[in-house]
Amino acid sequence: MTGGTTRAAPARRRSRPARLAHAAGAYVRRAPGTYLWLAILLLTTLVIRHVDPAVADHILEKRSTNLHYLAVSPVRVLVTSALWIAGGGWFGYFVLYNLFHVPAERWLGTPRWLAVVLAAHVGATYLSEGVLYWAIRHGLAPRSAVNTLDYGVSYALAGVVAVLTYLIVRPWRYVYAAGVLVFYGLGVVQSRDFTSIGHFSAVLIGLACYPLTRGRPGAWDPVATARTGWRWWRRVRRRQR
Repeated sequence: MTGGTTRAAPARRRSRPARLAHAAGAYVRRAPGTYLWLAILLLTTLVIRHVDPAVADHILEKRSTNLHYLAVSPVRVLVTSALWIAGGGWFGYFVLYNLFHVPAERWLGTPRWLAVVLAAHVGATYLSEGVLYWAIRHGLAPRSAVNTLDYGVSYALAGVVAVLTYLIVRPWRYVYAAGVLVFYGLGVVQSRDFTSIGHFSAVLIGLACYPLTRGRPGAWDPVATARTGWRWWRRVRRRQR
């Protein structure tokens, strides 16, 4: 009997990592688009960190959705600009993607989630660059601004943050929507640049994607989630006494 128990224990210990790996794999498979995107962003971030600064600037300049490249090769830069991180580290975006992109992709499904991402990224890029073009034409910005660096994933993220409004039950969705509008609206007031306008435009585009959310199952009640978390915490505390 002792020998049998001894042989079974290592098997149980080996099964725990296997269970964790299976759970992690299942978690990733429920949002394949998000994690494929994160994998690409990790690779491009490592590239930028390990090349000469001058080479890094050249790489990013060629993938910038500025006025020059939008006129010359719009499809190429619209795609490639979303594969590089502008500011901040990859881990920070890993957290943000899990907070916003993952639930959005699971709720909407990958095709509809991707439609929101593309609408926000492309729409906000053209709206913000359109404002910059207007500023240049009216002498409010230098002509050299046509080559301004503009790349990254933040417009798509802002659109997804906004579309999650429709996942939240009433009346909390209105509180959430107001918070998102105030947060990104303050960016416009404080910065007054084309990037902040792009972020706010992406939020409006995300809110306009309501037709894509109709008929999608599931809803999130933050109050119910908080109550469940509180009950779990009380059980844990009782066990520790």
